[in-house]
Amino acid sequence: MATDAGSIVDRFKEVPGHTLQPTALVHEAFIRLVGGDRQSNWEHRGHFSAAAALAMRRILVEQARQRATLKRGGDRRRVDVDVVEIAATSPSADVIVLEEAVRRLEAQDSRKGKIVNLRYYAGLTVEETAELLDVSVGTIERDWRYIKSWIFAELSEERSRDDPSA
Repeated sequence: MATDAGSIVDRFKEVPGHTLQPTALVHEAFIRLVGGDRQSNWEHRGHFSAAAALAMRRILVEQARQRATLKRGGDRRRVDVDVVEIAATSPSADVIVLEEAVRRLEAQDSRKGKIVNLRYYAGLTVEETAELLDVSVGTIERDWRYIKSWIFAELSEERSRDDPSA
């Protein structure tokens, strides 16, 4: 089965069994950013977008970790007794593995980490990301191709460690 870098990254966008709807995610991120007693002063639109993307990323990772805990049932999920489906990995585990890979990427190159936050978590276009990071569209396109390939390689390596027979 051939898998390209784009499809491995894209599979995290709509994880089966994921209960947090996009509207709820944006609402929770907004509450974290501007709610409460804190007064937030955004320097510019890019500053706000980067903060929003990071907030959404943290929310998704927190939810994945909560769902993975034994206290909350680990990777078990409810199934219809008439339809039994066997999952290779839990969606929560996938989000956590992706988060670890993104953290390693950020440690190597902070701009590429920002690109992941803005493109993947905040859903910005190449043009919007380029504008916010004050770089060319071509730079973002090259970096995004590299990022997808790098994440694909990291996730493939992670899978081979988990399943040596693969």
